[in-house]
Amino acid sequence: MKWPRQRFPLTTKFTWVDAIIALLVFALLYALVTLGSGMDVHFSDVDQPVIHLDWWLLPYYAGRSLLRMFIAFFFSLLFTFVYARFAAIHRRAEKIMIPLLDILQSVPVLGFLSVTVTAFMGLFPHRLLGLELASIFAIFTGQVWNMTFSLYYSITNLPRELQDAAAISRLDSYSRFTHLELPYAAIGLVWNSMMSFGGGWFFLAASESISVLNHHIQLPGIGSYMATAMQQGNIPALLEAMSTMVVMIVVVDQLFWRPLVVWAQRFKLDTHADDPIESWFLKFLHRSRLALWISEHIFGSMLRAIDSTVVNFVKSSRHKQTHSSITPHSSAWKPWLSRGVALLGILLVFYYGFQGTVEIAKLGWPQIFHVIILGVFTLTRVMSSTVLALLWTVPVGVAIGLHPRASRITQPLVQIAASFPANMVFPLVTLVYLELHVNFQIGSLFLMMLGTQWYILFNVIAGAQAIPSDLKEATRVLGLRGWERWRRLLLPALFPYIVTGCITASGGAWNASIIAELVTWKQQTLVATGLGAYITQVTTLGDWPAIVLSIVVMAAFVTTVNRIVWRPLQKVAEKRFRII
Repeated sequence: MKWPRQRFPLTTKFTWVDAIIALLVFALLYALVTLGSGMDVHFSDVDQPVIHLDWWLLPYYAGRSLLRMFIAFFFSLLFTFVYARFAAIHRRAEKIMIPLLDILQSVPVLGFLSVTVTAFMGLFPHRLLGLELASIFAIFTGQVWNMTFSLYYSITNLPRELQDAAAISRLDSYSRFTHLELPYAAIGLVWNSMMSFGGGWFFLAASESISVLNHHIQLPGIGSYMATAMQQGNIPALLEAMSTMVVMIVVVDQLFWRPLVVWAQRFKLDTHADDPIESWFLKFLHRSRLALWISEHIFGSMLRAIDSTVVNFVKSSRHKQTHSSITPHSSAWKPWLSRGVALLGILLVFYYGFQGTVEIAKLGWPQIFHVIILGVFTLTRVMSSTVLALLWTVPVGVAIGLHPRASRITQPLVQIAASFPANMVFPLVTLVYLELHVNFQIGSLFLMMLGTQWYILFNVIAGAQAIPSDLKEATRVLGLRGWERWRRLLLPALFPYIVTGCITASGGAWNASIIAELVTWKQQTLVATGLGAYITQVTTLGDWPAIVLSIVVMAAFVTTVNRIVWRPLQKVAEKRFRII
């Protein structure tokens, strides 16, 4: 990918716009230094961070949480680019990597925390950095799977004309990714990244206020502030945290996500554009000579350096492969290398499988069957929440995605609703349930929906925006309206996106069950019969055999449902409903 150099006219002067940009840059650098320095301080069982509920500390706590979120998002993006593309272009590896992704998606955040907290604390003894890394990794696990599935399905659903054009142009692997696959997947990836970022907010309280293996540790952040307010029953502090969250989500949406959505529109498969989505902040940056200079000399130089390095590496690899092909049996080591890696993977699976079997065997068959029955209860809620979410997200997502003017108004509102941690309102919902005597076995279903329905909505919006205007114009010319328009155009075009949304929503629902099936307000606790509540209880107690059993059962349920329900639907989407 060639990154063009920006030429600046000599007559352009330093204006008040540049002054504001300069202040923003220095403020950002100062905030990074200040917030980053607080991540690596002394830590011990005696010397632990204390969360104060003073309102004037909220900006600092929000900054610490936001820093963790963006660090986790950066690594989620790197993981997505590598893992999703490798699985999409190597069909043999795909048979292992995608089921593995199903299993990883099914492991709850508390399950990752149970392992990573001790590991990271061991890497950085007596330093808060170990806990910070464990928290960032937990947020990473709440973001990365949805993004990876989105890019994977976009690459596997590439139109045949584009694949043929890439083959005729003889694009190498890197050029194919940067010139074809990533641009084609840009719209879906941006919207799913927004959703994944919002998913990170959902588990922020669990990742910052850690109760695992008989240890309770709180990191400075708005999630731990919220958890402390809930424990103390401090409604004013909880409302202050909610207000801060709204302000923070709006700021991130306007300064980060909205410009990305505008940027992604340039990759839409279209011969003529609809009324485009605009970003006031992006226009503001274009008026700044300083912003253009930073874009060219800092970010542009970095991207060109990366581009040059990768291109040279690809050319060097091709050169070596060409010369080595002259010598017979020169690459005979490659099959042995791949077999060695596969053997190592099998040995690791058997080792950890054996360890898990030993732990589970300590519980006995009655306990194992009990946990499986709990999984059936949670499975019923997961599938019910997915079906109920489809009923409203599909029409609303189409209305937003097909009308750019509506998107400009509703995107911030949808982003706030999706990013706002649903568990922040759980205590208020709990009070309503207690007052109205609502059966929590059913009420927990709607709590689960609050955190997972957005996966489907964002995928539908992305799918609606990706429909070429030529097809929409053709339906107008043919006079297709109402159900005929849905049957002929909208549902077939949206089907791959709906399937992707359902896969990620159902996976997110399993993870959300650990919060939605057990809620507490002061001394009152509501518990729904299910695997999620069980995981929360045994994780808090530090019952390691029960933790292992519950994670294995949840992974088995998620993998089985994906194999029986969602994967066949995804294959149908690839073969029958891609735009070709």
